[in-house]
Amino acid sequence: MTTVKSVGGHRHGTNGRVLVVGGYGAVGATVTATLDGWFPGRAVPGGRDAARARRHGGVRVDVTDPAAFRRTLEDLGDVAAVVLCVEPPDTRIARLCLDHGIHLVDVGATPALLDGVAALHGLAAGTGATAVLSVGVAPGLTNLLAARAHEAVGGADRLDLTVLLGSGERHGADAVRWTVEGLAAPTGGVRPSRVTLPGYGRRTAHPFPFSDQHTLRSTLRVPAVATRLCLDSRPLTAALFGARRAGLLRAAGRPGVRRALTDAFRRVHLGGDGFALRADAWHGDRHVAYALTGRAQSRVTGLVAAHVVRELLTGAAPPGVHHIEQLPALAGLPEELAPHGVTPYGRVR
Repeated sequence: MTTVKSVGGHRHGTNGRVLVVGGYGAVGATVTATLDGWFPGRAVPGGRDAARARRHGGVRVDVTDPAAFRRTLEDLGDVAAVVLCVEPPDTRIARLCLDHGIHLVDVGATPALLDGVAALHGLAAGTGATAVLSVGVAPGLTNLLAARAHEAVGGADRLDLTVLLGSGERHGADAVRWTVEGLAAPTGGVRPSRVTLPGYGRRTAHPFPFSDQHTLRSTLRVPAVATRLCLDSRPLTAALFGARRAGLLRAAGRPGVRRALTDAFRRVHLGGDGFALRADAWHGDRHVAYALTGRAQSRVTGLVAAHVVRELLTGAAPPGVHHIEQLPALAGLPEELAPHGVTPYGRVR
């Protein structure tokens, strides 16, 4: 039996539709197609390009305009969940969804925005809505591997996360822009590390401001967490992080420079589309590591988001705002993705 409730003038439930914001982009197209296979006719792609959205059977939606976003929700009328595959400028869209009792799945990766949405926990709990953050590959699958390693050592004193991304994959503009901003960010005193990744051998990974390292200090109560990045192309990894050490990327914080670098990086396609993740946990002298590999980071991010939506619509996720590793029902997600080319490994050295 489906529970249906009325909140803030909206009537919806687990049989309502799912608005996928950015639903025709690199990540959102996978979310939309996957949900359409599970829940035919209920996934609605949305985006700022009205003509493109209509071609995909969707609607125009703009995360920079909360008033227009509200009207879109009212026009659709029976929205049970919203998936954000693009980052809004602030938390107003999240607040709007949760205030109306609409579930939220956020693929964003900016720590300040995630913290802002997490602060809406009380609002979501009060309306019966559930928001899930840290959804994707990194953050997302990295959080789940970290939780496994943390549990295996009996509570970690330290977590190291390593992310290898395929530099040949074509990513959306938001993902590339976020990477450029990360290259310009301070390292916080974290040093590069040599680590072995399944299928890729021994690599040098460099500190990078993935949001998981901030989130896991709170959700898992681990005092020391660091995330590092390398690319499958060794020359490109060396060039990028060499430029960062030399101070050549500091200007990426300026909008004009950031746009130029984003455009340049979108034209670089050295390497392939594979990725690898590893989570190392230490408790005293005890050390455990878990890893996984896969292909097409954007596609897998979309699959993770779709699985989270399915859990919200068919499971019993508690109301409130949660990061993915805080929902036990999603702990086995790496294995669920195995039919899509994701290979989880047991303990690795």
